[in-house]
Amino acid sequence: MPGFELFGAEEKKEVQDVLDNGVLMRYGFDPMRNGHHKALELENDLAKKMQSKYAQVVSSGTAALTVALACAGIGSGDEVIMPTFTFVASFEAILSVGATPILCDIDDTLTLDPKAVEAAITAKTKAIMPVHMCGSMADLKALKAISDKHNLILLEDACQAIGGTYDGKPLGSYGDLGCFSFDYVKTVTCGEGGGIITNSETYADRAHKYQDHGHDHIGNDRGAETHPFLGYNYRLSELNAAVGIAQLRKLDHTIAVQEKNYTILRDALSSIPEVTFRRVPEMGVESYAFLSIFLPSEDIARKAHKALGAHGVDACFYWYDNNWHYYKKWEHLLEPKSLNTLSKEIQTGLQKNNKSFDASDAWMGRTISCLIKLSWTEIEVKDRASKMVDAIQSVV
Repeated sequence: MPGFELFGAEEKKEVQDVLDNGVLMRYGFDPMRNGHHKALELENDLAKKMQSKYAQVVSSGTAALTVALACAGIGSGDEVIMPTFTFVASFEAILSVGATPILCDIDDTLTLDPKAVEAAITAKTKAIMPVHMCGSMADLKALKAISDKHNLILLEDACQAIGGTYDGKPLGSYGDLGCFSFDYVKTVTCGEGGGIITNSETYADRAHKYQDHGHDHIGNDRGAETHPFLGYNYRLSELNAAVGIAQLRKLDHTIAVQEKNYTILRDALSSIPEVTFRRVPEMGVESYAFLSIFLPSEDIARKAHKALGAHGVDACFYWYDNNWHYYKKWEHLLEPKSLNTLSKEIQTGLQKNNKSFDASDAWMGRTISCLIKLSWTEIEVKDRASKMVDAIQSVV
């Protein structure tokens, strides 16, 4: 999956262009930059690739979520429904705008269960945030219907699934806003970076300002720009954007390689009756970033994960015990622990998350996800497939 596996002359050329030009910041210094605007170029490329009217690049996927939430007017007193299986950035972004993350069960898609979402909605709910974990998506049609019914924002966290599609649309473009991560281990990398897409002119205009201290970017004099509202510094540098430009051009090739390697592994594991696979929603096409399987029980899944390691199969994850990605290990959220004092409203809201999520546990306890690498040769993939089959068959 990581785009850095395909670093080459293309990235070096774009970065060297910035270094030769000498302007590393995306705003200002117009007399020096000679028309070079890498961040703007990446935004135009991203919008076109994601079939969206607007795109805004920022400093990380976490920043993308934060900016998107702020642009949608989500803040103090609001609740945002999110899955129990995601990366910690999802709830960090929600808290950063003063809203309350409300955890919700997942189903066999390993993403939000629409029925659980419907049951979690309150008068304070402002948005639903499906997270397209490990390269595959939530049931967006059902979530869009729920969002429309309750007049809620649908914000897609597609940070791990760029290149996937739903109903013929790129992931991230189905909801009101979509977010991507371009960090070092993502399918498209800037080293560090993130992106937001939307078809809303209002959200796009807000994002453009909010990610740069609220500047209106009118005219060529940074000192004379006005501030329509408060903002913060989530800018992406020209160097990071330069890497992203080259990486985004490779996306179709990257997805094709991932699909090829994924298919070899999945076909091999399909020979094991005890192995089943995560459900991809109807009309959905994965980005093939991970192959996620279900074993018959938590005990067998634990043994299988251990056996995979013993057979020399790396980059396989048992998320159920993972500190970064599953709610059971998020004591800093559930307790909660913060360097600053959280409002009583947020503390009260977070108490809703101090409960059992049995449906999520039932799926995650049985799940192993294996990263799909781009650098494998066909011989290496087939060897890996054989080792995976041997490892799992030794415990089922």
